[in-house]
Amino acid sequence: MFTPYLNHHSTVIVDGGLATELEARGYDLHDALWSAKVLVEAPQAIKQVHLDYLWAGADVIISATYQATVAGFVARGFSTAEAEQLLRLAVQLAIEARDEFWAQVGGAESGRLRPLVAASVGPYGAYLANGAEYTGDYDLDEAGLVAFHRPRWHLLANSGADLLACETIPSAAEARALAQLLPETPHMPAWFCFSCGDDQHLWDGTPIAECAALLEPLAQVAAVGINCTAPRHLPGLIAAVQSATSKPIVVYPNSGETYDAVHNIWLGQSEAQAFGTSAREWRKLGAALIGGCCRTTPAHIRALSQRFRAVSHKP
Repeated sequence: MFTPYLNHHSTVIVDGGLATELEARGYDLHDALWSAKVLVEAPQAIKQVHLDYLWAGADVIISATYQATVAGFVARGFSTAEAEQLLRLAVQLAIEARDEFWAQVGGAESGRLRPLVAASVGPYGAYLANGAEYTGDYDLDEAGLVAFHRPRWHLLANSGADLLACETIPSAAEARALAQLLPETPHMPAWFCFSCGDDQHLWDGTPIAECAALLEPLAQVAAVGINCTAPRHLPGLIAAVQSATSKPIVVYPNSGETYDAVHNIWLGQSEAQAFGTSAREWRKLGAALIGGCCRTTPAHIRALSQRFRAVSHKP
Protein backbone atom coordinates (compact mmCIF):
# COMPACT_ATOMS: atom_id res chain seq x y z
CA MET A 1 0.00 0.00 0.00
CA PHE A 2 3.00 2.29 0.36
CA THR A 3 4.33 1.78 -3.18
CA PRO A 4 2.62 4.90 -4.64
CA TYR A 5 4.07 7.03 -1.83
CA LEU A 6 7.54 5.59 -2.24
CA ASN A 7 7.39 6.04 -6.00
CA HIS A 8 6.24 9.63 -5.55
CA HIS A 9 8.59 10.76 -2.79
CA SER A 10 11.00 7.85 -2.11
CA THR A 11 10.31 8.16 1.64
CA VAL A 12 7.03 7.94 3.56
CA ILE A 13 7.00 10.37 6.48
CA VAL A 14 5.19 9.20 9.61
CA ASP A 15 4.05 11.64 12.29
CA GLY A 16 5.74 12.21 15.65
CA GLY A 17 4.89 11.81 19.32
CA LEU A 18 1.27 12.39 20.28
CA ALA A 19 1.11 11.94 24.05
CA THR A 20 4.36 13.78 24.79
CA GLU A 21 3.31 16.58 22.43
CA LEU A 22 0.02 16.91 24.30
CA GLU A 23 2.00 17.08 27.54
CA ALA A 24 4.18 19.81 26.06
CA ARG A 25 1.00 21.75 25.32
CA GLY A 26 -0.05 21.63 28.95
CA TYR A 27 -2.29 18.57 29.17
CA ASP A 28 -1.93 16.38 32.25
CA LEU A 29 -1.40 12.77 31.20
CA HIS A 30 -0.52 11.35 34.61
CA ASP A 31 -3.22 8.74 34.34
CA ALA A 32 -3.55 5.07 33.42
CA LEU A 33 -5.39 6.19 30.27
CA TRP A 34 -2.43 8.41 29.25
CA SER A 35 -3.23 10.14 25.93
CA ALA A 36 -6.66 8.48 25.91
CA LYS A 37 -7.49 10.77 28.86
CA VAL A 38 -7.45 13.71 26.43
CA LEU A 39 -9.99 11.92 24.24
CA VAL A 40 -12.44 12.45 27.07
CA GLU A 41 -11.34 15.91 28.22
CA ALA A 42 -10.17 17.79 25.11
CA PRO A 43 -10.59 15.82 21.87
CA GLN A 44 -10.02 18.90 19.71
CA ALA A 45 -6.50 19.15 21.12
CA ILE A 46 -5.75 15.74 19.62
CA LYS A 47 -7.13 16.84 16.27
CA GLN A 48 -4.93 19.94 16.36
CA VAL A 49 -1.81 17.84 16.96
CA HIS A 50 -2.76 15.69 13.96
CA LEU A 51 -3.16 18.82 11.84
CA ASP A 52 0.18 20.20 12.96
CA TYR A 53 1.91 17.00 11.93
CA LEU A 54 0.21 17.04 8.54
CA TRP A 55 1.33 20.61 7.92
CA ALA A 56 4.83 19.59 9.00
CA GLY A 57 4.84 17.03 6.18
CA ALA A 58 3.51 13.75 7.58
CA ASP A 59 2.14 11.23 5.07
CA VAL A 60 0.75 9.03 7.86
CA ILE A 61 -0.88 10.13 11.11
CA ILE A 62 -1.54 7.66 13.93
CA SER A 63 -4.73 7.75 16.01
CA ALA A 64 -4.85 8.32 19.76
CA THR A 65 -5.76 4.70 20.50
CA TYR A 66 -2.38 3.45 21.71
CA GLN A 67 -3.51 3.31 25.34
CA ALA A 68 -7.25 3.40 24.63
CA THR A 69 -9.03 0.11 25.27
CA VAL A 70 -12.58 -0.85 26.10
CA ALA A 71 -11.39 -2.50 29.30
CA GLY A 72 -9.40 0.55 30.30
CA PHE A 73 -12.33 2.91 29.83
CA VAL A 74 -14.75 0.56 31.57
CA ALA A 75 -12.39 0.43 34.55
CA ARG A 76 -12.77 4.21 34.75
CA GLY A 77 -16.55 4.03 34.90
CA PHE A 78 -17.55 4.26 31.24
CA SER A 79 -20.04 1.81 29.76
CA THR A 80 -18.90 -0.57 27.05
CA ALA A 81 -20.85 1.45 24.47
CA GLU A 82 -19.24 4.69 25.64
CA ALA A 83 -15.78 3.10 25.54
CA GLU A 84 -16.31 1.87 22.00
CA GLN A 85 -17.50 5.31 20.95
CA LEU A 86 -14.36 6.91 22.36
CA LEU A 87 -12.21 4.53 20.31
CA ARG A 88 -14.16 5.45 17.18
CA LEU A 89 -13.84 9.12 18.07
CA ALA A 90 -10.04 8.83 18.18
CA VAL A 91 -9.94 7.54 14.61
CA GLN A 92 -12.56 10.04 13.48
CA LEU A 93 -10.47 12.93 14.81
CA ALA A 94 -7.54 11.77 12.69
CA ILE A 95 -9.75 11.32 9.63
CA GLU A 96 -11.26 14.80 10.09
CA ALA A 97 -7.81 16.32 10.44
CA ARG A 98 -6.59 14.54 7.30
CA ASP A 99 -9.64 15.59 5.28
CA GLU A 100 -9.47 19.22 6.45
CA PHE A 101 -5.78 19.37 5.65
CA TRP A 102 -6.31 17.81 2.23
CA ALA A 103 -9.00 20.36 1.38
CA GLN A 104 -6.90 23.29 2.57
CA VAL A 105 -3.74 22.20 0.80
CA GLY A 106 -5.56 21.81 -2.49
CA GLY A 107 -5.63 18.04 -2.83
CA ALA A 108 -3.51 16.39 -5.49
CA GLU A 109 -2.62 19.80 -6.94
CA SER A 110 -0.41 20.31 -3.89
CA GLY A 111 2.08 17.79 -5.23
CA ARG A 112 1.44 15.48 -2.30
CA LEU A 113 -0.49 12.26 -2.04
CA ARG A 114 -3.51 12.08 0.27
CA PRO A 115 -2.19 11.23 3.74
CA LEU A 116 -3.11 7.96 5.42
CA VAL A 117 -4.70 7.39 8.81
CA ALA A 118 -3.30 4.52 10.87
CA ALA A 119 -5.27 3.27 13.87
CA SER A 120 -2.86 2.55 16.71
CA VAL A 121 -3.00 -0.90 18.28
CA GLY A 122 -0.90 -0.50 21.40
CA PRO A 123 0.50 -3.48 23.29
CA TYR A 124 -1.11 -5.16 26.28
CA GLY A 125 1.55 -3.46 28.40
CA ALA A 126 0.09 -0.05 27.53
CA TYR A 127 -3.24 -1.13 29.03
CA LEU A 128 -1.45 -2.39 32.15
CA ALA A 129 0.21 1.03 32.47
CA ASN A 130 3.05 -0.48 34.50
CA GLY A 131 5.90 -0.26 31.98
CA ALA A 132 5.42 -3.83 30.75
CA GLU A 133 5.58 -2.64 27.14
CA TYR A 134 9.30 -2.24 27.80
CA THR A 135 9.78 -5.72 29.23
CA GLY A 136 7.23 -8.03 27.62
CA ASP A 137 6.69 -9.48 31.09
CA TYR A 138 2.97 -10.19 30.88
CA ASP A 139 0.45 -12.12 32.95
CA LEU A 140 -1.27 -13.46 29.79
CA ASP A 141 -0.16 -16.25 27.48
CA GLU A 142 -0.51 -16.03 23.71
CA ALA A 143 -4.14 -17.15 23.70
CA GLY A 144 -4.91 -14.60 26.40
CA LEU A 145 -3.30 -11.86 24.31
CA VAL A 146 -5.41 -12.81 21.30
CA ALA A 147 -8.55 -12.56 23.44
CA PHE A 148 -7.44 -9.21 24.89
CA HIS A 149 -6.70 -7.61 21.53
CA ARG A 150 -9.62 -9.03 19.53
CA PRO A 151 -12.45 -6.58 20.49
CA ARG A 152 -10.39 -3.45 19.85
CA TRP A 153 -8.83 -4.97 16.73
CA HIS A 154 -12.22 -5.49 15.09
CA LEU A 155 -13.50 -2.08 16.15
CA LEU A 156 -10.44 -0.27 14.76
CA ALA A 157 -10.35 -2.38 11.60
CA ASN A 158 -13.85 -1.14 10.82
CA SER A 159 -13.37 2.46 11.98
CA GLY A 160 -12.55 4.03 8.62
CA ALA A 161 -8.77 4.02 9.16
CA ASP A 162 -6.56 3.08 6.22
CA LEU A 163 -4.44 0.61 8.18
CA LEU A 164 -3.65 -0.63 11.67
CA ALA A 165 -0.40 0.36 13.37
CA CYS A 166 0.56 -2.49 15.69
CA GLU A 167 3.25 -0.72 17.67
CA THR A 168 5.66 -0.89 20.59
CA ILE A 169 5.44 -4.70 20.57
CA PRO A 170 7.91 -5.98 23.20
CA SER A 171 7.57 -9.74 22.77
CA ALA A 172 7.36 -12.43 20.12
CA ALA A 173 4.27 -13.86 21.83
CA GLU A 174 2.38 -10.60 21.33
CA ALA A 175 3.48 -10.41 17.70
CA ARG A 176 2.17 -13.92 17.11
CA ALA A 177 -1.08 -13.06 18.89
CA LEU A 178 -1.66 -9.98 16.73
CA ALA A 179 -0.78 -11.90 13.59
CA GLN A 180 -3.50 -14.43 14.44
CA LEU A 181 -6.07 -11.64 14.16
CA LEU A 182 -5.12 -10.61 10.63
CA PRO A 183 -7.26 -13.25 8.85
CA GLU A 184 -10.30 -12.11 10.84
CA THR A 185 -10.19 -8.72 9.06
CA PRO A 186 -8.85 -9.57 5.60
CA HIS A 187 -9.67 -6.12 4.24
CA MET A 188 -7.32 -4.32 6.65
CA PRO A 189 -3.54 -4.04 6.21
CA ALA A 190 -1.29 -3.48 9.22
CA TRP A 191 2.28 -2.67 10.08
CA PHE A 192 4.11 -4.29 12.96
CA CYS A 193 6.64 -2.24 14.93
CA PHE A 194 8.74 -3.60 17.78
CA SER A 195 10.16 -1.95 20.87
CA CYS A 196 13.77 -2.93 21.46
CA GLY A 197 16.37 -2.52 24.18
CA ASP A 198 19.45 -3.07 21.99
CA ASP A 199 20.33 -3.24 18.32
CA GLN A 200 19.21 -6.83 17.71
CA HIS A 201 16.48 -7.90 20.14
CA LEU A 202 12.98 -7.16 21.37
CA TRP A 203 12.69 -6.43 25.07
CA ASP A 204 11.82 -10.09 25.75
CA GLY A 205 15.10 -11.16 24.17
CA THR A 206 13.73 -12.42 20.85
CA PRO A 207 15.89 -11.47 17.85
CA ILE A 208 13.96 -8.94 15.78
CA ALA A 209 15.01 -10.80 12.63
CA GLU A 210 13.06 -13.80 13.90
CA CYS A 211 9.91 -11.69 14.23
CA ALA A 212 10.40 -10.13 10.79
CA ALA A 213 10.73 -13.62 9.30
CA LEU A 214 7.49 -14.67 11.01
CA LEU A 215 5.64 -11.78 9.34
CA GLU A 216 7.29 -12.03 5.92
CA PRO A 217 4.76 -14.46 4.35
CA LEU A 218 1.71 -12.54 5.61
CA ALA A 219 0.32 -10.45 2.75
CA GLN A 220 -1.68 -8.15 5.05
CA VAL A 221 1.50 -6.98 6.80
CA ALA A 222 2.33 -3.82 4.88
CA ALA A 223 5.57 -2.94 6.70
CA VAL A 224 7.75 -4.16 9.57
CA GLY A 225 9.99 -2.13 11.81
CA ILE A 226 10.85 -0.42 15.06
CA ASN A 227 9.33 2.30 17.23
CA CYS A 228 9.64 3.71 20.75
CA THR A 229 13.32 2.76 20.76
CA ALA A 230 16.52 4.77 21.22
CA PRO A 231 17.79 6.13 17.88
CA ARG A 232 21.28 4.74 18.51
CA HIS A 233 19.93 1.19 18.12
CA LEU A 234 18.38 1.77 14.69
CA PRO A 235 21.31 0.92 12.39
CA GLY A 236 21.65 -2.60 13.78
CA LEU A 237 17.90 -3.13 14.00
CA ILE A 238 17.28 -1.96 10.42
CA ALA A 239 19.96 -4.35 9.18
CA ALA A 240 18.46 -7.21 11.16
CA VAL A 241 14.95 -6.59 9.82
CA GLN A 242 16.26 -6.19 6.29
CA SER A 243 17.96 -9.58 6.52
CA ALA A 244 14.62 -11.29 7.13
CA THR A 245 11.99 -9.47 5.08
CA SER A 246 11.36 -7.87 1.71
CA LYS A 247 8.62 -5.66 3.15
CA PRO A 248 9.11 -1.91 3.58
CA ILE A 249 10.86 -1.06 6.84
CA VAL A 250 9.23 1.52 9.11
CA VAL A 251 11.10 3.29 11.90
CA TYR A 252 9.87 5.93 14.32
CA PRO A 253 12.24 6.07 17.28
CA ASN A 254 12.14 8.21 20.37
CA SER A 255 13.81 11.61 20.30
CA GLY A 256 17.05 10.42 21.86
CA GLU A 257 16.25 11.65 25.36
CA THR A 258 16.02 9.07 28.14
CA TYR A 259 13.24 8.70 30.67
CA ASP A 260 14.01 8.59 34.39
CA ALA A 261 11.14 6.45 35.72
CA VAL A 262 12.13 7.12 39.35
CA HIS A 263 11.75 10.89 39.09
CA ASN A 264 9.31 10.88 36.13
CA ILE A 265 11.44 13.23 34.04
CA TRP A 266 13.16 13.14 30.65
CA LEU A 267 16.92 13.60 30.59
CA GLY A 268 19.16 14.87 27.81
CA GLN A 269 18.29 16.92 24.76
CA SER A 270 16.85 16.36 21.32
CA GLU A 271 17.55 18.70 18.44
CA ALA A 272 15.14 18.45 15.52
CA GLN A 273 17.73 19.15 12.83
CA ALA A 274 20.07 16.50 14.20
CA PHE A 275 17.16 14.03 14.21
CA GLY A 276 16.55 14.86 10.56
CA THR A 277 20.21 14.32 9.74
CA SER A 278 20.15 10.91 11.43
CA ALA A 279 17.05 10.02 9.43
CA ARG A 280 18.99 10.37 6.20
CA GLU A 281 21.30 7.63 7.43
CA TRP A 282 18.34 5.42 8.38
CA ARG A 283 16.99 5.87 4.86
CA LYS A 284 20.32 4.89 3.33
CA LEU A 285 20.37 1.79 5.50
CA GLY A 286 16.97 0.70 4.19
CA ALA A 287 14.18 2.35 6.18
CA ALA A 288 11.39 3.46 3.83
CA LEU A 289 8.91 4.92 6.33
CA ILE A 290 10.38 7.30 8.90
CA GLY A 291 8.84 9.29 11.74
CA GLY A 292 9.20 9.86 15.46
CA CYS A 293 7.82 8.52 18.74
CA CYS A 294 8.15 9.81 22.31
CA ARG A 295 9.36 13.42 22.69
CA THR A 296 9.47 14.08 18.97
CA THR A 297 7.45 17.09 17.81
CA PRO A 298 6.15 18.73 14.62
CA ALA A 299 9.59 20.37 14.39
CA HIS A 300 11.20 16.92 14.12
CA ILE A 301 8.78 15.89 11.37
CA ARG A 302 9.36 19.18 9.57
CA ALA A 303 13.09 18.42 9.69
CA LEU A 304 12.39 15.08 8.00
CA SER A 305 10.32 16.82 5.35
CA GLN A 306 13.07 19.33 4.69
CA ARG A 307 15.51 16.51 4.04
CA PHE A 308 13.28 14.32 1.92
CA ARG A 309 11.00 16.80 0.10
CA ALA A 310 9.52 20.26 0.00
CA VAL A 311 6.97 20.99 2.72
CA SER A 312 3.49 22.45 2.20
CA HIS A 313 3.39 25.42 4.58
CA LYS A 314 0.17 26.41 6.28
CA PRO A 315 -1.26 29.59 4.81
